[in-house]
Amino acid sequence: MSTATTPEIRLRPNANPQRQHIPLSRLAPLILMVGPAILWLLIFVAAPLVYVFVISFLKKGTYGGVVASFNFENYLRIFDPLYLNIFLVSILIALATTALCLIIGYPFAYIIARASSRNKNILLTLIMLPFWTNSLIRTYGWIMLLRTNGTFNTILQSAHLISQPLQMLYTTGAVMVGMVYTLFPFMVLPLYSSIEKLDHSLLEAANDLGAKPGRAFLRVTLPLTAPGIFAGCIQVFIPTLGYFFISDLLGGGNSVLVGNLIKNQFLAARDWPFGAALSILLIVFTIILIRLYNHFGGRIENITS
Repeated sequence: MSTATTPEIRLRPNANPQRQHIPLSRLAPLILMVGPAILWLLIFVAAPLVYVFVISFLKKGTYGGVVASFNFENYLRIFDPLYLNIFLVSILIALATTALCLIIGYPFAYIIARASSRNKNILLTLIMLPFWTNSLIRTYGWIMLLRTNGTFNTILQSAHLISQPLQMLYTTGAVMVGMVYTLFPFMVLPLYSSIEKLDHSLLEAANDLGAKPGRAFLRVTLPLTAPGIFAGCIQVFIPTLGYFFISDLLGGGNSVLVGNLIKNQFLAARDWPFGAALSILLIVFTIILIRLYNHFGGRIENITS
């Protein structure tokens, strides 16, 4: 007579156990580390943005205050031809500034990336050196150089190249010079990082296959450094739209950009709701550019890697 054996039954642990509560003693260090940063962002970033967003839908008071009257008038005013022209001029100047920074910065970044370790550190220090001085002070330095009796006109007249001083200051060209000078490091550093990671064996392979230096640059170097180019262009283009003090000092009010328009609405016209609407529009435009960079920049980097 065979004895029936009872199969061994193993209890499997519950696949979905109840979530255990983390004791407060373990959360306290995390709160102490992250809490101050979150509080700082809420007070000095989130709260001002919410305030600006709210007053952009309100109305300017008779004497410059803000009246709680919900409307979309401030956003509709942006489509006035006067303000659309300012936006167009700002975008054109930003594009020209970005192009100049790229044309001048790419060879400079390439030289740094190919330099020896000692010279590379020296050149990188020279790039970072302007950040040790306030950008406003450096802009005043350009005023001394470009004004009618400034350094440039004095040298040109001393060399008998001109008979009378040139009008260099308070022009669109002076504004672009100030923009390029201020934002040049923001273009060089991403380019340098991208060029330094370039695999030079690919250039050697292109050379072995008979590619001339120009063709190798266009077919190998330029595509592989596209992420650095894209990042540098974004980092130059976006600040150009908001640097109002450069166009104020070097343009003398003749070149009104979006940043100047926003500043004038808050300080001169005291039309805070309209200035807030312009600020929100600039923020949205910046977010769109950053999203494009994250989308296409990441795709370019995946292709080139």
